Amino acid sequence: MTAMFANNDRTGHAHDGLDLAGIGIGPSNLSLASLLDGLSNVKAHFYERQPVFNWHPGMMLPDVELQSSYLKDLVTPVMPTSRWSFVSYLVAHKRLYAFLNAQYEAVPRREFAQYLAWVASQLKNLNFNAVVRDVSYEKNQFHLRFDNGSVAANNLVLGTGTTPFVPAWATPFLGDTCFHNSEAAYRLAPLKAARIAVIGGGQSGGEVVEALLNAKSSLKELNWFSRRHNFEPINDTAFSNQVFSPEYVYAYLNLNSDQKLEALKASVLTSDGLSISTINNIYRRLYSLRYLENRDIDAKLSPNRDVIQMEADKNGYRLIVRNRFDGGVEVFHADAIILATGYQFKLPDAVAGLQDRIQFDRHNRPVLDDRYCLNWNGPKHNRIFAQNAGRYSHGIADSQLSLMAWRSAHIINSLLGQAHFDLEPHDSQVNWLSSGHASLNQNVAVDY
Repeated sequence: MTAMFANNDRTGHAHDGLDLAGIGIGPSNLSLASLLDGLSNVKAHFYERQPVFNWHPGMMLPDVELQSSYLKDLVTPVMPTSRWSFVSYLVAHKRLYAFLNAQYEAVPRREFAQYLAWVASQLKNLNFNAVVRDVSYEKNQFHLRFDNGSVAANNLVLGTGTTPFVPAWATPFLGDTCFHNSEAAYRLAPLKAARIAVIGGGQSGGEVVEALLNAKSSLKELNWFSRRHNFEPINDTAFSNQVFSPEYVYAYLNLNSDQKLEALKASVLTSDGLSISTINNIYRRLYSLRYLENRDIDAKLSPNRDVIQMEADKNGYRLIVRNRFDGGVEVFHADAIILATGYQFKLPDAVAGLQDRIQFDRHNRPVLDDRYCLNWNGPKHNRIFAQNAGRYSHGIADSQLSLMAWRSAHIINSLLGQAHFDLEPHDSQVNWLSSGHASLNQNVAVDY
């Protein structure tokens, strides 16, 4: 039986014999769906368990901003004339000039989320309220099973995104007063805590700290811990941003695993640092609270800290922390813990039946080839593409919005077996590779 999805399917027909089936509809698969729209020689459909598109709603704290250009949207870097661009969204809503006149240094994340939802509401190759229960491989096709039927596809693309990473020491305590920042927008307002600890010194941690300092609450003590040497700003300079270019990915693909890891560590602050506006807002807010408002908030910013143990006590939690700056061990107390501890990629539960056929590295990460395909022991013409899975294989930009459209174009070129999108490298201001690598690198990356 083929799933019909009568309540949600805007195409009005069954989707058997697909060229591509997508599991998950986040920004990455939405980008792929947008670029496939109007491409008649690829029959693709995407399935999402949620009832509507909603981009990181738990992180939509007041005044949060994008850390990348709005031109790095779903389509513009490879298809700037598409009707699904961010600029098209502004024109359609008759606010292009208002947006330009606002002179945003960074686009509000809420604005970009509305743009994504606008696209998702109109594309006909998307299905919401469609839970993929499992995937099997039979008779040279992948079979996706739903509660009310199944579909078959020659290729899969996994776009379920990354999942919140919770350290092992915090896992037993998850609940109303210990939670990941991915839930912050829901949990901060009702939180009644005089002592709060925020774990994680990246942008997400900074946004939580800023929201706590601006809230009218019972907060008396705030501890902000970071493993980094200081609360570091994002490296947003012109040359550093070259790591978010296709040319850097082409170069990165030539490295061995140890070289890739070293390059990834060296470029971490191009992606995971604090926005200058966030740093300044927090500092100025602390200044105002201390000197202008005379509010009694004991705020401590503690870099170079590793939490090594967490315990419950009668008044909340006790954190045992190692200070890597001077080697000391400290004890802190909190009524609530907010974990801004990042995200990690994992395969969706639906493909558990294929897991024994997929190759994993020594860190239990699925292995990705140059064209964003998982290495698996099935036929080469049946591919499993993975979005947001290539931070270690393709570089730090893979988990960001920056190269989302470019990666989608690569996947489409692979499906078609030809260069439908021109992905030849541009001229780069930075020479990454030794001279002997250049021609090999380009052939590997764009030869279909």
